[in-house]
Amino acid sequence: MLTMVAGAAVLALSLTGCGGDRSGGGAAEGDGESGGVIGVAMPTQQSERWIADGNNVKSQLEELGYTVDLQYANDDIPTQVSQIENMITSGANALIIASIDGTTLTDVLQQAADQDIPVIAYDRLINGTENVDYYTTFDNYQVGVQQATSLLTGLGVLDESGNETGAAGPFNVELFAGSPDDNNATFFWNGAIDTLQPYLDSGVLTVPSGQTEFGQAAILRWLPETAQERMENILTVIGDTKLNGVLSPYDGLSIGIISALTSGGYSASDLPVITGQDAEVGSIKSIIAGEQYSTIFKDTRELAKQAVSMVDSIRKGEEPEVNDTETYDNGEKVVPSYLLESTIVTKDNYKEILVDSGYYSEADLG
Repeated sequence: MLTMVAGAAVLALSLTGCGGDRSGGGAAEGDGESGGVIGVAMPTQQSERWIADGNNVKSQLEELGYTVDLQYANDDIPTQVSQIENMITSGANALIIASIDGTTLTDVLQQAADQDIPVIAYDRLINGTENVDYYTTFDNYQVGVQQATSLLTGLGVLDESGNETGAAGPFNVELFAGSPDDNNATFFWNGAIDTLQPYLDSGVLTVPSGQTEFGQAAILRWLPETAQERMENILTVIGDTKLNGVLSPYDGLSIGIISALTSGGYSASDLPVITGQDAEVGSIKSIIAGEQYSTIFKDTRELAKQAVSMVDSIRKGEEPEVNDTETYDNGEKVVPSYLLESTIVTKDNYKEILVDSGYYSEADLG
């Protein structure tokens, strides 16, 4: 775990390029019920994960007395830009933004900076601007490592303790990546490929399609239907070659991949080992049914808690807690960040991780 960073050095870093005091000058101090108005921009309601994020952030801010302007942009960049502009002109004191495309907000965030409105990047790094103050996310490289590790475990290359079993393969796998306009997608990919590369080099793993580059594997906007179409095309290319595993970086893609595989002749009992991310209800049910093998659980309650804590600290004139001041360079600055941990979920541990923690009820998964 990264060493916790605190003190004047971090405060100085967080203010570099941000125009000085960014405690939230977009509206009169005390607007809202007690702490002011917070604009929350989320990318889409097409994923249950983002609905949960929005609800968690909103409810936690309201518990602290803030008024919340929560908006979803349905994965349309101009809509998100317009929503943020409206938040600014309506007097938001701070912004929490999960961007659709982290490179498209430079101009609107300059408007925020001109009014001393602090900006928290939520789970997706905002690139190409100095006007982002903090970033909260999960250790995204480690998420990729976990996805690849669960793939290797499911194939029997590694045991449950992460030790090599001596399985020689070759195991036929195909690789999927996230949206190329999402900064996190490259972290997931790099973590996964760094983990898989020794086994690709040794021949334990092979990629029948030959598509091993990020650009070939990337699925724009994380759309399940695009993943399904790509998987269908791969099945056509590889013919009768039997797949043993599929690296999928997101549950929505996994569902699309499974649909393509079952349409292509695979039965539920002989599906390849398929990974995922976000522990969405549909994929947990799929895991329970023995279809999808694993997912990565990222507790959005904790992510929301960290974003809310950052905003609350800024509004109180305090320094937000961070634990990484080196990793997330957005092209203009290294953004002070707080990274949370994630967990591999399989059929063997989903109850302990998801039900016992209260994230889901048994009824949710029934």
